[in-house]
Amino acid sequence: MHKAEQKDKRYELICVIVNFGLGSKALSQARRSGVTGGTIMLGRGTVENRWLRFLELTDVRKEIVLMVSEESVSRAALDAIDHKLHFSKPNHGIAFTMPIGEVIGMAGHDADFKSEDGGRESVYKAIFVIVDKGRGETVMDVAREAGARGGTIINARGSGIHETATFLNMEIEPEKEIVLMLISTASYGNIISALRDRMKIDEPGQGILFVQDVKETYGLVNG
Repeated sequence: MHKAEQKDKRYELICVIVNFGLGSKALSQARRSGVTGGTIMLGRGTVENRWLRFLELTDVRKEIVLMVSEESVSRAALDAIDHKLHFSKPNHGIAFTMPIGEVIGMAGHDADFKSEDGGRESVYKAIFVIVDKGRGETVMDVAREAGARGGTIINARGSGIHETATFLNMEIEPEKEIVLMLISTASYGNIISALRDRMKIDEPGQGILFVQDVKETYGLVNG
């Protein structure tokens, strides 16, 4: 009975992107709402600003908080984080959720199921591109030319030269970058095509690209 109940549960990935130093606050609020844990990664924002470029401050440090929770907990967690960090104010961060089709390895929460969204089309897509270190900016340049407004570049590496890091159950070798972009459903097709053509993602060793539907979003204006 307990196993059957677990299989009926639906899980989501919560992603919160905030300025450096605020990730722990977001995670703390989520835990108070019932989220059991999460991972904080370092990244840098890519939004253009000519004054920041003049001051050589374009690599604004970001923290990316990834958490998995039951669907019923996600909204309460996001509301609590929003109340603390005020995503409605400019440059205070963004947050969104994505459905997860399978959860393995969460203590007491293993489940196997298909994600469904009641037939409702997502307004945004999350595009993840994993490339060799140094190519993240090129990915963003190509995506901007195709209509993307900005993104976050995440440094992904193991702690040792022969170690790997794990991101969404995928092994990431040292010296990799993960580019995360939120793109409107209407325009993401053009961006995917541009990345495939210019970055040669289809060719071996050139990177990995995958797309996820996005559900709830906070902090996005005219995305």
